[in-house]
Amino acid sequence: MRHGSNAILLALAAGLLLASCSGAMRPMFTEPAVPGTVSRSHEALRTLPEPQEKIVAAVYRFRDQTGQYKPSDRIASWSTAVTQGATSILIKSMEDSGWFTPIERESISNLLNERQIIQNIRQQHAGEHGVAPLPPLLFAGIILEGGIIGYDTNILTGGAGARYLGIGASGQYRKDQVTIYLRAVSTQSGRILKTVHTTKSIISQKLDSGVFKFVDTNRLLEAEAGYTYNEPPVMAVTEAIDEAVKMLILEGVEEGLWAARDPVAVWEYREQYEYERRLNERLERDYFGFLTRPDFRGGWSLTTNATFGSIIGNYSNPEVNPGFSLQIERGLTPHFALQGRGERTRIGARDVFSNPVNSADLSLVMYVTPQYRLSPFVSGGIGSFVFDRLFDGQEDRFYPYAAAEVGLDYRFARNFGVRLSSTYRYMLVDGLDGVTLGKYHDQHWGVNIGLIISPGY
Repeated sequence: MRHGSNAILLALAAGLLLASCSGAMRPMFTEPAVPGTVSRSHEALRTLPEPQEKIVAAVYRFRDQTGQYKPSDRIASWSTAVTQGATSILIKSMEDSGWFTPIERESISNLLNERQIIQNIRQQHAGEHGVAPLPPLLFAGIILEGGIIGYDTNILTGGAGARYLGIGASGQYRKDQVTIYLRAVSTQSGRILKTVHTTKSIISQKLDSGVFKFVDTNRLLEAEAGYTYNEPPVMAVTEAIDEAVKMLILEGVEEGLWAARDPVAVWEYREQYEYERRLNERLERDYFGFLTRPDFRGGWSLTTNATFGSIIGNYSNPEVNPGFSLQIERGLTPHFALQGRGERTRIGARDVFSNPVNSADLSLVMYVTPQYRLSPFVSGGIGSFVFDRLFDGQEDRFYPYAAAEVGLDYRFARNFGVRLSSTYRYMLVDGLDGVTLGKYHDQHWGVNIGLIISPGY
């Protein structure tokens, strides 16, 4: 009974101590105000060639048309998913481009009221010469319309992790997407002069690691560390708007809607823009925002591999030996390819034997996502180990096998990439290690790291 009372008193004392200290807890430091961060498209927007004449443009409201709220698993959230200040962002982009003279229209009623106040005060204090009229308001040659028309959440999620004996790490990621439409409308005719749209992804990533392990019979070690990165949605909207304004200017110049002061400078700028656009047309993006290309893995390719492998046989102490291989591949369809492979390595068991050996096989390869830069793949085929000469216990120089391979293929470009894979070979004839005992035939496994070279265009 005494021990129970002591425990209760200790718990109450600890609670009071935490309550008294909580008011004294303060942040370690604060950060000063700094100029706003600019988007990655901002520099390209500011370096546009000068216009022949600035365009007087009005923006009444560039608003969020998605109507979405921030997702929450626990409570109802009335916070919007994207910024409601896109009009201010658009006006800033127009101003920074140097091609527009923005005029106030979002709060036009406030402006008219203030002008009326000025006029009334002038009339009250007018002298014998009367009241000088206010200068007229600028009228717009074009109106910029549009808005944020899409905010798609969780279009791609994933993660990976591993834990062994209480020690592990994990990572998660999520991809959202915001879409902007922008159009220029003639105020004289009402004709829509040009419409452009841009899309920007929003990436969130989380990395965690931790240890939960007994280091002794009654000693527990527990430690955690992590990092979370959430790309600000307002910066994604800003970058999409900056890119849309740049596209509107360049495509308007191309169609003769407006002109630059230096035609050569704008031609050079447009050439760079057209190059990037042609590259994007050749490397198309899918609905998830990934670059795709139908011929990433088409035609012929040559791969050189560094290999590490070992035999699974009748000896309990097999060696893991390095080697190298060369493979030639020919694409048959976007998903399937025919592959021929030759390898030089060694097989052995410590303190028993170690023999050089060659292998050759023919396989059919299937790529899971051939249009993407990164694609998992699997293959299956047949082949044979070939020894230069017979060794003790071996009855033949040729040992056929069934082969399987699984791995990842990544293409930096159409003609260059890397590959990481694991191979498994099951011998159709036993005795690869010189011993023909047991129910199952010998096997061989390997890990391959390779460079891929494909012919150019």
